[in-house]
Amino acid sequence: MALVTGTVRVSVPATSANLGPGFDALGLALTMRDRLTATLLDGGLEIEVTGAGADEVPRDSSHLVVRCINRALHELGEEPVGLPDSAHGLRLTCDNVIPHSRGLGSSSAAIVAGLALGRALVVGGDLLMNDDALFALAAEIEGHPDNVAPAAYGGFVIAGHEGDTFYAAESAVDPSISAVVFVPSTPVETKVARGLLPATVPHADAAANAGRAALLVAALAGQPSLLLWATRDWLHQDYREPAMPESVALVRALRADGHAAIISGAGPTVLAFAASKGDRQALVARTPEGWVSYPLDVDHEGVVVS
Repeated sequence: MALVTGTVRVSVPATSANLGPGFDALGLALTMRDRLTATLLDGGLEIEVTGAGADEVPRDSSHLVVRCINRALHELGEEPVGLPDSAHGLRLTCDNVIPHSRGLGSSSAAIVAGLALGRALVVGGDLLMNDDALFALAAEIEGHPDNVAPAAYGGFVIAGHEGDTFYAAESAVDPSISAVVFVPSTPVETKVARGLLPATVPHADAAANAGRAALLVAALAGQPSLLLWATRDWLHQDYREPAMPESVALVRALRADGHAAIISGAGPTVLAFAASKGDRQALVARTPEGWVSYPLDVDHEGVVVS
């Protein structure tokens, strides 16, 4: 095998996980994309980051995308790049649009993008690591598959694991369905949000949640009138209220007015489904002061390499 001599480019979508009742299982790709390029050098490591997280992410080999590039190269039998003793240096450019620590899958996007870049840097890498293998490796790195699955495949994905094996099943989305995401100015770390969850929940809550998660698959596939009922959650949103009270309050206010609103991932972003252009306009008008809203469609491409 050999490494490519030119520049490789990838783009990867934002994702929203859980979608209400689908805790750690359901994820949706959205039309908001980070764009990254990687070029091999004779030596050294150059990292340029613009946009979201530009003032926060490291500029050395601990950068998540660099680590994932090298993880892919390792899996493909190649030496790492961009390290002090590497035979090849690396120039990485990241144009980030996905907000960091807001529940829109920024870390999953970085993982999937890094693995895709590493695979693309190897001549014939896509033959040795297909999309399913890339997804499984991304899920292993992230620890759970609900964000990395739609980032890799696009669309609406049901994901999980059986023992040490990760799985992902793509499911249909009615073309009339879109979303508006409401992003607050204050982040919430995923580990903080997860730390608020109880070790056990009442059996009745688990049973109700399972029913709504199943209903959500049907609602997204072709019955959007059921989305309000289908997005009802018993497992995580209320428990996370201490970390994001304004977000939970917005979810409740929107739902009281008939909008299918949920906490996106671990929050604090709020996502509300829309079934028409009028719904989207009405939702955007509900943007709280100091927040930013984005009307988005479902992204059906997943990670794209050029």
